[in-house]
Amino acid sequence: MELREILGRRRMVRSYLPDPVPEETVQRIVTTVRRAPSAGFSQGHRLVVVTDPGTRAELARLAGEDEYVAAGSQAWISTAPVHVVVGVREESYHERYRQPDKLSDGEEIGWPAPYWYVDAGALFMLLQLAAIDEGLATGVYGVLPEQAPELKALLGIPDDVHFVCVVTIGHPTTDPIEPTRVSRRTQQRLALDELVRWD
Repeated sequence: MELREILGRRRMVRSYLPDPVPEETVQRIVTTVRRAPSAGFSQGHRLVVVTDPGTRAELARLAGEDEYVAAGSQAWISTAPVHVVVGVREESYHERYRQPDKLSDGEEIGWPAPYWYVDAGALFMLLQLAAIDEGLATGVYGVLPEQAPELKALLGIPDDVHFVCVVTIGHPTTDPIEPTRVSRRTQQRLALDELVRWD
């Protein structure tokens, strides 16, 4: 599949078939973590793959799926057969940038943006594209800050790993029911000249 075709199919899916995804397919998708950008090759990414239905249901509860369904939308978080929890260990970046070859005048450089989150976003996109390349669909969800400690405890995520998001992966339904209030339907794409400036 060509990259343009993959990008053309990239969207957030909220309707999955219950069919499981073969473990070897999931393995190929999550292996992209080893090719994801990381500043200074810090390698601070951390993933947790969840396929157990009970754990997926707990994640859906933490993400507020009950309220989502009560408002008229269909359950999708709990029905996605694979959840990949994306986390990042900030200290990996500091450890790397305190090494002699990365010091600036003997000091760790300043970070104009938290690159651990920049890299986590890049990894999230690579997971999406790898799943699409496998003929699958993806979505993404998060939890409110007050639910993050419970999510981390549920999955045994260490204290020094920040929770970023969860990528859902599965086979899309052929005729997904999409809520009318979904952003893709309520918002228009900005003109390219509003997003890109040539100088």
